[in-house]
Amino acid sequence: MGLKTLRDRNRKDTSFDLKAYVERRIAAVNEALDEFLPSVSAKPATIHKAMRYSLFAGGKRMRPLLCVAAAEACGGGMAACLPAACAVECVHTYSLIHDDLPAMDNDDFRRGKPTNHKVFGEGIAVLAGDALLTQAFEILASHEGSKRFAPQTLVLELARASGSLQLIAGQVADLEAEGKALSARSLRFIHERKTSALLCASVRLGGMSANCTPAQLAALTDFGFNVGLAFQVIDDILDVTQSSESLGKTAGKDVAARKATYPSVVGLEKSKKTARTLTEKAYAALEPFKGRSVALEALAHYLLERDR
Repeated sequence: MGLKTLRDRNRKDTSFDLKAYVERRIAAVNEALDEFLPSVSAKPATIHKAMRYSLFAGGKRMRPLLCVAAAEACGGGMAACLPAACAVECVHTYSLIHDDLPAMDNDDFRRGKPTNHKVFGEGIAVLAGDALLTQAFEILASHEGSKRFAPQTLVLELARASGSLQLIAGQVADLEAEGKALSARSLRFIHERKTSALLCASVRLGGMSANCTPAQLAALTDFGFNVGLAFQVIDDILDVTQSSESLGKTAGKDVAARKATYPSVVGLEKSKKTARTLTEKAYAALEPFKGRSVALEALAHYLLERDR
């Protein structure tokens, strides 16, 4: 399948209903999350309310969706990858709660709603994030694994993506870069770790859940890395070109906080070119699946062809 055909198929092929696909799988993920998390009546109720407040605040569930779609591209079913899908969403939500804290990004809105610390206070918000991170590994530890990938391999995958060399590394570098002149290379380091690492881990975990082959895992890794980096570059672009209402969070916050972004470091037009290049690489990575990755292609199109 040619790259142009792969890239354009979702614009022309109406046989795949992305909206219906997303609705069904989000419903399954939400149901599983509801079962995995302690109920709001479990003591102490405040922490469980805070955890659920952010986890069920209306996020797009892109990481679990990518996890499920990757599993399906490798011939797996949705049920087998639900623990991994739920685990990555818990890690993602924890990171957002902490990112929004006054000591970090100091944001009042997330997903169109007041941030966790605005509702529950800073102390509970910190603990809610901590609890969701811990919950993620409890959920993933329940995964049965597959023939090629033992449960501990999946746990190690998420731990590495979430740790001080990846997700947290990106957040630290982002904090330390505030108000400083940053090179494009340093900014890429931040984005690769703060955003791309967990997105990449999401598709890798989906493939592992489906007992993917080494070649399939390599393709998913390439896809996830480029999707994750492109997604963050596009996010940087949208922060300076879209309104808070359309974003569901405070627009222009990065500029106000003197944070380094692709538009601020390399300019808006070069940022758009970078996003296009990464997008092409992401689509190309799916060619080895030879038509079995329709859902992944559609999700990539949704993520990477946003108005920019």
